Amino acid sequence: VLLAAYLSYVGMGAGVLQALERPAEVQAAQHLLQQHWDLLGNHTCLQGPALQRLIEGIIQAYKSGITLQGNTTSLGKWDYSGSFFFSISAITTIGYGNLSPSTAAGRIFCIFFALIGIPLNLILLNEIGQLMLLGVQHCAHCLEKVFHWQKKASFLIKTCALVTGLLLFLLLPPLLFSDKEGWSYEEGFYYSFITLTTIGFGDYVIGMNPDRTYPGWYKNVISLWILFGMAWLALIIKFCISFLE
Repeated sequence: VLLAAYLSYVGMGAGVLQALERPAEVQAAQHLLQQHWDLLGNHTCLQGPALQRLIEGIIQAYKSGITLQGNTTSLGKWDYSGSFFFSISAITTIGYGNLSPSTAAGRIFCIFFALIGIPLNLILLNEIGQLMLLGVQHCAHCLEKVFHWQKKASFLIKTCALVTGLLLFLLLPPLLFSDKEGWSYEEGFYYSFITLTTIGFGDYVIGMNPDRTYPGWYKNVISLWILFGMAWLALIIKFCISFLE
């Protein structure tokens, strides 16, 4: 029920952000394209002021998530999947910094959305972490019953859980990023760790390369990977804190 409420809340946030930000994105794209054609039609030799205006328009559009590609403009950072990914990065406090609301209404909504979403996110991560921990303890208990092991069963199950988590959340995702983003394995691993620890520098962000076509499921799957990966890594960090203490 909590997971359903969490996903419903994020989905609602993505819908509101799409409604608030998408029109401004489309308008900026149309304006940039019109400037592009006007410049090509009226100036056979580019002059300084005209070129400067074009550059400034391109910079402003790029900040809104739009790039010029030949005779068209690329959109997509504020479609539903992009808005959903932004909502996840906001309430998980990752905050990449590469994308932010450009309208006053979007900024105001983002404040109230994060105010409720961050506590909701922390509660859900704690519940997921506890379920993972209970699953590990249950498996260890079953092994103890079947093989009459004591400390060996607990150590074996915890090791398997650690290796499985490493594979699912840190070691295998870079392969997907290498395929979809063109990153090296090291860059993908770096992005995975920086993301799951909520450091979120923003130097590497998925789905932002205008020269690549991304499948519709890509950002949604990565959003779920972030959610469960953060819960798993929080458990690891908790164990590390206990060990250090």
